[in-house]
Amino acid sequence: MLRFLAAFVLAALAFAAQAAVDANKASQAELETVKGIGPGLSGKILDARKAGAFKDWNDLVERVGGVGPGNAARFSQAGPTVNNTAFNATGGVATDKAAASRKAAKPADAAPPSARH
Repeated sequence: MLRFLAAFVLAALAFAAQAAVDANKASQAELETVKGIGPGLSGKILDARKAGAFKDWNDLVERVGGVGPGNAARFSQAGPTVNNTAFNATGGVATDKAAASRKAAKPADAAPPSARH
Protein backbone atom coordinates (compact mmCIF):
# COMPACT_ATOMS: atom_id res chain seq x y z
CA MET A 1 0.00 0.00 0.00
CA LEU A 2 2.81 2.40 0.88
CA ARG A 3 4.56 1.68 -2.43
CA PHE A 4 1.35 2.37 -4.34
CA LEU A 5 0.90 5.67 -2.51
CA ALA A 6 4.51 6.70 -3.16
CA ALA A 7 4.21 5.80 -6.85
CA PHE A 8 0.96 7.74 -7.12
CA VAL A 9 2.48 10.84 -5.52
CA LEU A 10 5.53 10.70 -7.80
CA ALA A 11 3.33 10.26 -10.88
CA ALA A 12 1.15 13.19 -9.84
CA LEU A 13 4.20 15.40 -9.30
CA ALA A 14 5.66 14.42 -12.67
CA PHE A 15 2.36 15.21 -14.40
CA ALA A 16 2.05 18.54 -12.60
CA ALA A 17 5.61 19.49 -13.50
CA GLN A 18 5.06 18.67 -17.15
CA ALA A 19 1.73 20.46 -17.40
CA ALA A 20 3.09 23.62 -15.79
CA VAL A 21 5.93 24.20 -18.28
CA ASP A 22 5.71 27.59 -19.98
CA ALA A 23 8.54 28.46 -22.36
CA ASN A 24 8.76 31.97 -20.91
CA LYS A 25 9.10 30.85 -17.29
CA ALA A 26 10.59 27.35 -17.26
CA SER A 27 14.11 26.54 -16.15
CA GLN A 28 16.37 24.40 -18.29
CA ALA A 29 15.56 21.35 -16.15
CA GLU A 30 11.81 21.99 -16.50
CA LEU A 31 12.09 22.36 -20.28
CA GLU A 32 13.98 19.08 -20.45
CA THR A 33 11.05 17.23 -18.85
CA VAL A 34 9.24 17.68 -22.17
CA LYS A 35 9.69 14.74 -24.52
CA GLY A 36 11.91 15.86 -27.41
CA ILE A 37 13.56 18.78 -25.62
CA GLY A 38 17.08 17.95 -24.55
CA PRO A 39 19.97 20.02 -23.22
CA GLY A 40 20.80 21.55 -26.61
CA LEU A 41 17.30 22.69 -27.46
CA SER A 42 16.51 23.87 -23.94
CA GLY A 43 19.70 25.95 -24.07
CA LYS A 44 18.61 27.50 -27.38
CA ILE A 45 15.21 28.35 -25.89
CA LEU A 46 16.83 30.00 -22.87
CA ASP A 47 19.28 31.94 -25.08
CA ALA A 48 16.47 33.22 -27.30
CA ARG A 49 14.44 34.15 -24.22
CA LYS A 50 17.26 36.44 -23.04
CA ALA A 51 16.33 38.82 -25.88
CA GLY A 52 12.78 39.01 -24.52
CA ALA A 53 9.83 36.82 -23.69
CA PHE A 54 8.19 34.88 -26.50
CA LYS A 55 4.94 36.53 -27.63
CA ASP A 56 3.43 33.28 -28.88
CA TRP A 57 4.36 29.96 -30.48
CA ASN A 58 5.09 31.62 -33.83
CA ASP A 59 7.62 33.89 -32.13
CA LEU A 60 9.28 30.88 -30.49
CA VAL A 61 9.40 28.99 -33.81
CA GLU A 62 10.98 31.99 -35.56
CA ARG A 63 13.58 32.69 -32.85
CA VAL A 64 14.66 29.18 -31.83
CA GLY A 65 16.57 27.14 -34.38
CA GLY A 66 15.48 23.51 -34.43
CA VAL A 67 11.87 24.25 -33.50
CA GLY A 68 9.59 24.22 -36.51
CA PRO A 69 5.81 23.94 -36.65
CA GLY A 70 5.97 20.14 -36.42
CA ASN A 71 8.13 20.13 -33.30
CA ALA A 72 6.07 22.93 -31.76
CA ALA A 73 2.90 20.88 -32.24
CA ARG A 74 4.52 17.78 -30.66
CA PHE A 75 5.88 19.77 -27.74
CA SER A 76 2.54 21.48 -27.15
CA GLN A 77 0.72 18.13 -27.05
CA ALA A 78 3.10 17.09 -24.30
CA GLY A 79 1.96 20.01 -22.16
CA PRO A 80 4.17 23.07 -22.61
CA THR A 81 2.69 26.45 -23.46
CA VAL A 82 3.88 29.88 -24.54
CA ASN A 83 2.09 32.56 -22.53
CA ASN A 84 -0.41 29.89 -21.46
CA THR A 85 -1.37 29.11 -25.05
CA ALA A 86 -1.17 25.82 -26.87
CA PHE A 87 0.18 25.49 -30.40
CA ASN A 88 -2.39 25.33 -33.18
CA ALA A 89 -1.00 23.93 -36.45
CA THR A 90 -3.43 25.83 -38.68
CA GLY A 91 -2.99 29.29 -37.24
CA GLY A 92 0.07 28.92 -35.05
CA VAL A 93 -1.56 29.62 -31.72
CA ALA A 94 -4.84 29.02 -29.98
CA THR A 95 -6.22 31.28 -27.29
CA ASP A 96 -5.92 28.48 -24.74
CA LYS A 97 -5.69 24.70 -24.50
CA ALA A 98 -9.48 24.36 -24.35
CA ALA A 99 -9.83 26.29 -27.60
CA ALA A 100 -7.20 24.11 -29.21
CA SER A 101 -9.10 21.00 -28.10
CA ARG A 102 -12.39 22.34 -29.44
CA LYS A 103 -10.82 23.21 -32.76
CA ALA A 104 -9.25 19.74 -33.06
CA ALA A 105 -12.60 18.12 -32.26
CA LYS A 106 -14.46 19.87 -35.12
CA PRO A 107 -14.94 17.66 -38.18
CA ALA A 108 -12.84 18.91 -41.07
CA ASP A 109 -15.49 18.17 -43.67
CA ALA A 110 -18.33 20.06 -41.97
CA ALA A 111 -20.04 22.53 -44.26
CA PRO A 112 -19.82 26.20 -43.32
CA PRO A 113 -22.99 27.66 -41.75
CA SER A 114 -23.82 29.63 -44.94
CA ALA A 115 -23.85 26.42 -47.00
CA ARG A 116 -26.37 24.62 -44.78
CA HIS A 117 -30.05 24.72 -45.71
